Amino acid sequence: MNSVLKLCWMGLVIVLGMDFGLAMGQEKVEPKRIGLWGGRASLGEGQVQETEVWITVHRPTKTNGIAAVICPGGGYGGLVTGAEGHGIAAWLNGHGITGVVLEYRLPAGRHQVPLLDAQRAIRTVRANAKDWEIDPARIGIIGFSAGGHLASTAATHFYDGDSKATAPVDRVSCRPDFAILVYPVITMDATTHQGSRNNLLGKDPSQKLIELYSNDKQVTAKTPPTFLAHAKDDKAVVPANSQMFYDALQSHKVPSKYLELPSGGHGLDGYKGPMWDAWQEQSLAWLIELKRLPPAKTN
Repeated sequence: MNSVLKLCWMGLVIVLGMDFGLAMGQEKVEPKRIGLWGGRASLGEGQVQETEVWITVHRPTKTNGIAAVICPGGGYGGLVTGAEGHGIAAWLNGHGITGVVLEYRLPAGRHQVPLLDAQRAIRTVRANAKDWEIDPARIGIIGFSAGGHLASTAATHFYDGDSKATAPVDRVSCRPDFAILVYPVITMDATTHQGSRNNLLGKDPSQKLIELYSNDKQVTAKTPPTFLAHAKDDKAVVPANSQMFYDALQSHKVPSKYLELPSGGHGLDGYKGPMWDAWQEQSLAWLIELKRLPPAKTN
C-alpha cells in the first residue's frame, strides 16, 4: 500500500474506526428459544405429558447480571406474549437485564401445570446462569394479570433443589429473588377475575384449592421482595388484589412497594402512556433501592 493510500486508510480508521468497533461490540444478541422439559412436561405426582414448553431468552448486548422470567397475561385461557412478553423483554434488555419469556401451558383446570412450568423456567435460568452471564442470586419473575397470579404463585410456592439430582436443573432452587406484579390476579375467592379462576381451578373448586391459590394467604417471611402496580379504575381485575398481597407482605416485613395508579384500567391504556411508563420507571428505581440493579450511569 503506497503512502497516500495508507494515509487515507488511516484517516478512515480515525473517523470511522471507533464507531465501527463499538457497533461490532454492540451487535444484537439473537433471542434463543429453548424447551424446558425435553418433550415430556411434568403434570406433577410423577405423571408427564408428551409436549414441550418454551422459553425465549432475550439477552442484552451488555448484561448487568440480572434476569427475569416473564409471565404474560391472558386469563389462563391465552397468552399475551407480545406487549406482556417479548415487549417486556426488549424493555429489560435496554437496562442490561436478561428477559426470559415463558409460554406456560394453559391449565384447563389442571391447576398445578402453569406453576410447574414457571418453577422449571426459574430453575433453567439459574442452572444456566454462568453460560448466560447471570448472577444466580438475582433472578426475578414478572407477571401481568393472570400471569401476575402465576408470578405471585411462584413467589409463594417454591422449594430448594435436590442436591443429589442427576440433572443440574433439578439441583437448584425455584425461588425467585424478586417479583414484579402488574395488575395481577391474586386471590381466588369470590372477588377474583372469574375467568382466570375457572380456567385454573375449574368451575367448582374446593375451598382448600381456593385457599391454596389465594396467594395473599400464602405469603411468609421467605416470600421474595415484591413490587406491585395496579390502576384504581381497573374493573377486570380489581385493585384489591394487589392491596391484599401488599398488606400480607408488609405484615411479614417483606420488602415491598405498591404503586397505585390513578387511571389506565386493565392493561394500562393499551400498554402505553404515562401510567405504563410509571410502573416501569418506578420498578427499576425500586430494584436499585434493593441493590438488585446497579444505578444508571450518568454522563
